[in-house]
Order: sequence, then structure tokens, then C-alpha cells
Amino acid sequence: MTLELHKALIEQLKPLLMEPEFSELFEQLTADETNSTRFLLKMELNRLASACTRLIDLRNKTELDCEEFTFAGQQHYLDAPAKERFLEALALYRDEYTLGVYEQVIEAHKRRILKQRQSSQNEVAVDASPFVAKAVVLGSYFARSEERMNYSMRISVIQGHLSLKGITVDLSVGGARIRIPTKQGLQSHIPVRIKLLELGKEYYHEDLQQGIDYQIVDAEENHEYCWLRLKRVSGSEALAQMLEKLIRGYKFRYKVDVNDVLVTTKGLGFERHYLPHLPHLPLFVSGKGRESDTDEVRLSLSHMLLSRDNQSVSEYFKDEDNISQLGAFLTPARIKCIIDSEDNSPHTLFFSFTFRARGALYFYSASLAELKARNLLALLLNFASNKASFRIFKVTKQVIDHQQSYKASVLPGDEARYSALTEAQLGAFTHVLQLSDITPEKAAEQYKSWSAVHLASETQVSVNELKIFGQQKITQHAIKPISLQFSERRNESRFAFKTAVMLSQGEIHTIASTDDISSRGMKLTLSTPVKFNQAEPVLTSFPKLQAIAGKRMLQSLPYRLIRTRKDGVTLHFAAQIGHTPHVGVEFLNQLIEHNREKLEKLSENNQDVKELADGMKNIVMRKLASLPYYLERTEKSAYISTLGIGTEQNHVANIFASQRDSTTEYDLAPLLNNDRLKRDFITPIRTMKPQHGLSHFEVYVQISRMSQGQIKVRCIGEQDLPERSQQLSFIQRSQNLGEFMALRVYRGATGKPDLNYIRKERDYIQIHASHKAKKLEEQLWNIIGVGELLDVTHEVRLRFPELND
Repeated sequence: MTLELHKALIEQLKPLLMEPEFSELFEQLTADETNSTRFLLKMELNRLASACTRLIDLRNKTELDCEEFTFAGQQHYLDAPAKERFLEALALYRDEYTLGVYEQVIEAHKRRILKQRQSSQNEVAVDASPFVAKAVVLGSYFARSEERMNYSMRISVIQGHLSLKGITVDLSVGGARIRIPTKQGLQSHIPVRIKLLELGKEYYHEDLQQGIDYQIVDAEENHEYCWLRLKRVSGSEALAQMLEKLIRGYKFRYKVDVNDVLVTTKGLGFERHYLPHLPHLPLFVSGKGRESDTDEVRLSLSHMLLSRDNQSVSEYFKDEDNISQLGAFLTPARIKCIIDSEDNSPHTLFFSFTFRARGALYFYSASLAELKARNLLALLLNFASNKASFRIFKVTKQVIDHQQSYKASVLPGDEARYSALTEAQLGAFTHVLQLSDITPEKAAEQYKSWSAVHLASETQVSVNELKIFGQQKITQHAIKPISLQFSERRNESRFAFKTAVMLSQGEIHTIASTDDISSRGMKLTLSTPVKFNQAEPVLTSFPKLQAIAGKRMLQSLPYRLIRTRKDGVTLHFAAQIGHTPHVGVEFLNQLIEHNREKLEKLSENNQDVKELADGMKNIVMRKLASLPYYLERTEKSAYISTLGIGTEQNHVANIFASQRDSTTEYDLAPLLNNDRLKRDFITPIRTMKPQHGLSHFEVYVQISRMSQGQIKVRCIGEQDLPERSQQLSFIQRSQNLGEFMALRVYRGATGKPDLNYIRKERDYIQIHASHKAKKLEEQLWNIIGVGELLDVTHEVRLRFPELND
């Protein structure tokens, strides 16, 4: 006889084990069995009914959260299904922890995991795409005023004549999250009355006996369960004090709910990878007061937010005296047009070039709307696109919602505001304009077709007509630069300072000009790009400073190249310090100390500026100008694991989301298949270093409208459409089928994660869910690349006069 053949009988006898008349019932149910079989059955049932001392610990054995569950003085770690099975099994054995309870929980857990694996394998077979990325929310910082605890207990839910059984998932003083069987017909606009059955037994409290009214705030469900998020709308102050005391007392016995903190901390961690590579220049707009009630508020630029990779945009607008001309580029009139117009309107696309005469630098700029109004588009593109200084800028606008907190106060009890000074400064901003340089690398070639349009014009317009777009010269600093703060930032302050520098390395000899200096480094600008060997020192001389250097010889001093900007003419140098003092470091340090009051400081280190930079960053992240992505390494390779999404709809993200059923998953197969993931992302990023900045390439996207509202997405890289005629044909065909979109795809390597920025949040999660903290930290360390997808459709279409009649 084997017990396997008598499983059904054993299961039938289990509920009777702890009954007083078990012996009589056993005799009746086993009357047809042999004596030996009856003996084995009784032995097995006695084994199952014997007291058990084995602890159940499912941590690291389940994908679900585990909580500490104490029964009869023994501590177990169970996920929600296991705890439910534990309680069910206890009922069979008269609330005694027996070997039968232990085995029943373990077997149920194994069956669930096996079923899940089989389901996952089936899903993989159905959806074999390796190009699915998940979403991480950036710029949305949940500030929770209360601590919530994962506290699972049996409850009854009453609404009208409907009465249900369920359990709590988490509990706070002012709310709860519960789980009930799905499709029960509860009405969300009518409060539900909850009886916390286990608390009602442990604490005698009038509100607990009668039930507490909750309003349904949110609901999620699958085929088996429904989860309701509730807000408490009844109950006395004494009840609130009792719940607060309960949560505080059980804080380290039960798991505090950290999901909201985890979501926000993950967003903050991912944004720290992205922000050093932010290619757009955020410009903050302030409104000056009106002289009378009939006057309009005059909007102007007051601050800019500098990252490591957007400074080339701000540097472009500096004149020969290092004064930013951005205020003359985005005038109050142009700012008003941008704010009053739709996104991607002609008022948001700008063209600019510079002209140098008698040692001065003059700026010319015009919006697409201004050029079309004066019929000067062909003239400007024909004339300016051949200049090295030609740039095309895209402006993205954002209205600041001052009802939202400026500060990312993530943890319960965090101070929700900055200092009064910082709050006042942030409150003075009305809008953010993000300025993106979207100039094609081969602008002269891309826009040469406009030459024929210009020459074919019935009335030949003189280039002098462009003088109307000359910017009025700004003679003093008007926009305050604020630098983003990073843990890997420079240890020294930087100061604006211009002087000639002679550089030599082997056969290379050239002259440059400093943009800014610190005692140990400098940023230089060359007139023409020069490729230095980054592994070898560059010998640097300061001819104009030699006159004030005394006996110090400022010639052939060794500096090393740290970073070259993408335009090839901006270099970052650091002193190469050996065993002897570096003459350049000593001299520049003395120069700065003696002229500290005269030099313009470009980087600050005081707390007010740090707060202001953090608040400005939080505002900028509310509305993303593009779609960030993250490249995550695996054991064998890497993949784009995550897309950064904001709280507002993103057209680019929506295209890839349309291929998936889940709202938080994006199918990037049209962009990455046919080995393009490796060719366009993994291989280039692995050859880069974090200080190299971003490179980019273009992708043409065809969006075809299908039946039943579905769409088909096809992506073609610029190298696959080398001829102009092919590009034009693809655009026209895409427009006929549905929609054409052009994307500029940025890519760059990331450094180590800035874990210090989220230290408090990580410590909090570590206390209450150490496995989640570890998993988040591992993911942040595995991010090796970052980039973004920027919509440049408007500019790409302008390359073809045929599309702009």
C-alpha cells in the first residue's frame, strides 16, 4: 500500500483530526481498508497533527513582498498567498501550528510558483520581443504625510445590502488599501463600511465594533481580486490616536508600506543618470510688474539651469565680452508669441547666425513665423546655412503650476518646503522654455535646395534684408546661470575669464581662448577644431599673462584633455600635476584670490543656490522635452530596459506604447530590431566615456493607420536613406499612409550612480524592505548608457522646399 493511492481519503480525514470523536469517524471511513492500511493512515494523520517547530521564510523565494507573521511565539516571513493558506490550514488543525500546516503552505507556494513559471513561459512564447522597455516616472514626487504599514488582517466590507469578506493590504491613520474578490458590484461614489475584525477582537473601541466608513479613491482588479484604495471619512479622534499608536508600535514588527517612496526614489535615481547629459537649456521666465492695470506683464529671461552637456548652447550666445545675448534672442515679444502659440508652431523654431566685425560679435536670429511673414525663409536658409555659426533651435514651453510643491519631499515627515528665500525665487518664475540645438551636422548640404528656390524667386531679395533680424546688443549680464549639483561636480569654483592660450602637442600648434578658469583647470575655445591625443599631455603657454607672472614661467605647462565638446572647438583641460608643484596651478590660484571681487563666479557652493538649483530641476522635470531612455547591462550584453516618462502625455512614447496592452510597457522593436540595438546603441555607447557628452543620429518614422484604431510603426535610420530623393519619397509616402515623424536619437555613457542624492530614501527603504533597496541599487549600477528621443519633424521637413509650399 502507498499513501499516494489514499490521498483523497487523507484529505477527507484532515478536517476531522482535531475533533473529539475522531476515532469513531476514522473507524467508519476506513471500514473497507485492511488493518495495515488503517495503521499507515493513522500514522500519517498523527504525523500531520504533530506540533511543528519549523519556521517558514519565503524571502528571496517569491516575487511578492513578504511580511513578518508571528503565530504562537514563532516568526514566519510569508507573502500574501502563503499567509492566506497558513490561516486556512490553521482552521483544519484547530488553530495549532502542525506539520500539516507547514506542508500545506509549502506545497501551495511551490504550486503557485510553478504555475507562474509556466504562465511566463507561455507569455514569452507568445511575445518573444526582446525590445520591451518599462516606464519609470520622472518629475512626479509623491509627498506622503502619513506612514503606511503592510498590515494584513481579515475584514468585512459593507455597502448597502452587500456584505463581503476581504483582507487589508496596508493601513494608515487616514486610509487603507484592501483586497476583495473581484466583480462584486461596489459603487465607487458611495462610502463603504469596513470592520477590522482582528483589531475588533484585540481592542475594544466603539468605532471598531460599529465599523469605519471609507470613501473609494481608486480601484485595480484582475480576474481574481480587486484592490481598493480607501480614504477614511468617519471615526473619532480617539480612533485616529489608536491607529497611530498601533502603527508606531508595530512599525518594526510589520512591514511599513514603501511603494510610494520606492516609486519616487527610483525616479530620482534614474533622473540623476539623465541630468548630467541633459542637452536642452532650461530658461526660466519671470514677469515684471505692470505700471497700470491696463499694461500687460512683461516676460523676460531671468535664470538658466546648466548641466554638463547643455553648456554648449549657452556658450553659443556669449559675445566677445563673455556676456550672454540670450535675452536679445528670446525677447519679451518672442516669449509672448511662444507662450500664446501651440506646441511645434512656427513661433517655436528659430534660426541664428553670427557675424564678426572689428573684433565684435554680432548675432542675427529669426523665428520661422517671422521669416514666413516677410517671405525671407529661402533667403536666410540660402545665406546662413553655409556659415559655421548657423544654428537651428527648438523651443519647448512649460507653464509652471505653483500649486505643486517645488521640493521633492518623499519621506513621511520630510519638510515640504525650501527656505523662504528659495520659495520666493521659485514662485517668481512663470514659465520654463527649454532651448534645444537641433542643427543638422551637414546643414549646408541639407539646405542647399533652398538656393534654387531663392534664385527662382520673381523678386530677388538682397541679403541686406536680413539686417532686420540683427539682435540688439546686451552690454551687461541679465540672466543668472545656476548649475545643477552633482556628487561628481568640480571641487573648485569656476570664474569667467578670457585670455589667449598657446597649445602644442607633437606637430600640432594652435591658439585658443579661455572661457573660464579654476586653479586646476580651464575651459578653452578654438577657432577651428583640433584633435589632440587624450593620452598625452598638451603643453600650454599663457603669453598675455606672462607680463604679470614675475619670475614664474607660464610656458609649456603640462595639461591633460578631459573632454571635447561635440562641436570640436570647446575643450576642457586639467593641470597634469607630478611630483613638483605645477606653476600654472600656483599662478591661477593667486590670480583668482587677488581678483575674486572682480571675477564673475560661474559655480556657487552655498546652500541657497543648491536649493534653488534643486527646485528649478524639479520644475523642469515635470514636463519632459523629449523621451529619455536607459541602457542596462546584462550578463551577456545590454538592452534598453527603461523609458523615462513624465506626468503629461508624450507623443513619441505613445507611438511605442500603442504596440503593447500594458500602459507601462513600450515595444521598441521598430527602432531596435535587425541588429540595430547593437549597432546604434550598445557598441557606440561602450566606446564612450561619461565625460564625452552625447552623440546623435536621426531616424525617420512612418506611422500607418490600421483598422480598429491600430497603428503600424516603421523606423528607418539615416544611413539607410542616404539619398535626398529616398528621404523625400519616404516622407511623402508616410504622410499618405498616416503620419511622418523624425527623431533625433541622443546617446551617451553614464558614470556611477549618484546614490548620495537619494541616501535618505534608500536608508528608509532599507529599514522596511531591504530586498527592494538592494534591487534598486543594483539596477542603478547596471545602467551604462542614457539618451533620449527628440522630435525634430518640423526641422527635417524644412530641408525639402517641396514640402513647404
